Amino acid sequence: MTEFNFGAMMSQENQIKQIPVDMLVPYHNHQFTLYQGERLDDMVESIKTNGVMTPIVVQPVMNGEKYEILIGHNRWNASKIAGRETVPAIIKEGLTDEEAEIYVIESNLLQRGFNELKISEQARVLALRYESVFSQGKRNDIINELLELEGQPKQKHNSREEVGAEYGLSRNTVARLLRVDKLNDGIKAWVDRRELSIRAAVELSYLSENEQEKIAKLNTDTSSGGMIKKISEKLAKEIRKTANDENKSFNDLLSEKEKETSTKSVKINSNIFEKYLTNVDKKQISSIIENALEMYFSKL
Repeated sequence: MTEFNFGAMMSQENQIKQIPVDMLVPYHNHQFTLYQGERLDDMVESIKTNGVMTPIVVQPVMNGEKYEILIGHNRWNASKIAGRETVPAIIKEGLTDEEAEIYVIESNLLQRGFNELKISEQARVLALRYESVFSQGKRNDIINELLELEGQPKQKHNSREEVGAEYGLSRNTVARLLRVDKLNDGIKAWVDRRELSIRAAVELSYLSENEQEKIAKLNTDTSSGGMIKKISEKLAKEIRKTANDENKSFNDLLSEKEKETSTKSVKINSNIFEKYLTNVDKKQISSIIENALEMYFSKL
């Protein structure tokens, strides 16, 4: 494997240039949440005081009229808020689609870590790991390049390392998250909001794109984006079966009342409740606990 050469990166075609913020566009398949709140405010203040210390990475698009951001969406967003007219950038020429995708995925993992990603983001990362189009050698080179840019030491990567072991996940958890990646954006949003359990999401992932869109449209509260009716794993299985049943519609299932299940009360330490659940809607608490328990026991 050829190691990344920082000097080569700084050659004429890859030198750092100041690019106007209005010439920059987000990566076409960017699926990671931008910083918000205090984290964004801190970045904006830092850029106002010190400028952008680490250049972003871009590739030319639209015949060079625009530059698509591969690394640095948050720095670009914060720069606009801070009133900066330009952003320092390293321009990457001639990347394949697979190489560009690696830059986007690996930079987000280095900056935030796998566990900080939303469930749908984790699912996307794992799915990309499984795609054969990814060259392991090229991925290692890019990871080392990103570490070099961040001033961190290079790492050795084992090309035989399994995805599950890489992220500390069980084989079953990886399999479920790979199914989550097959959901449409509307249903993924329910998973990220902890309103839909991963096991229920897996059942819905076997529906066609049109069927998923229909379920999302029927069961999404237009004002909040949340679920109108809770879809349990049991109901999700029924919905999956209904896809092949001409005598019953999704609307029928979603309008039916599920049989009440027996419940048991569990006391939660007040400190834990205040730390995690104070501002959470009561209807969501059960789903959050269900998801947490599911993730916990899947890793055992």
